[in-house]
Amino acid sequence: MSSLYSRWKRPLIRTKIISGLVKYSRYLADLFRYGRMDDAEVLRLRDTYPCLFDKTLKTSVDSHYFYQHIWAFEKIFARKPALHVDIGSNVDFVGMVSVLTKVQFVDIRPLDVSNIDNLESIKGSILDLPYEDNSLESISCLHVAEHIGLGRYGDPLDPLGTKKAAAELSRCLAKGGNLFFSVPVGRPRLCFNAHRIHSPKQILEYFNKLKLVEFSGTDDSKRYIKNANIDFFENAKYSCGMFWFTKK
Repeated sequence: MSSLYSRWKRPLIRTKIISGLVKYSRYLADLFRYGRMDDAEVLRLRDTYPCLFDKTLKTSVDSHYFYQHIWAFEKIFARKPALHVDIGSNVDFVGMVSVLTKVQFVDIRPLDVSNIDNLESIKGSILDLPYEDNSLESISCLHVAEHIGLGRYGDPLDPLGTKKAAAELSRCLAKGGNLFFSVPVGRPRLCFNAHRIHSPKQILEYFNKLKLVEFSGTDDSKRYIKNANIDFFENAKYSCGMFWFTKK
């Protein structure tokens, strides 16, 4: 019950309704102390910009995203495909890949940026990609498929969303092409409406028409493990599985 309470309380904390009260008191103390210091600039209330959550002992990092981006970028860099297609991944990752080669970014929420060479944004669904069968040499889909069908990002509700996304990615991948795919892995469960967690073997079943080239991951202790043993991640709580597939 306490864990359930924490999960329901977390959105309030993130919107600064609960923990923000304490943070604001410290912010105001710093504000008034700074204003009394010699050589302090003029402080105007309309110009204040409270940043409350950055006083940490270590630089904050999301271990799933940090390591998966390095993992996928390294492989794309080594191959330098003429065209790389990304489906809904983190846009910072997509922007960096566009430095290497031409990138098409497909998402139900188009990316509104300009003057970026090699980057094209296409509105589309991972369940109905605008590509022919066996047509894409290089694809990435990182920390995306676990959300499909939960409505979090405006997509229709569908309990088979992740499985259908895997089938569509498999359809578009060219023979000899490379798919770089990641999702949370461990004991299967639904954390509505945030994400699903799949067992690694479940993901292999979803992509049973493809060949697994490499499995790497970030475990529950935030350790990055290259060429990992899939069995090690089967009973994880919330790890990140990174799957490199190809089509024969």
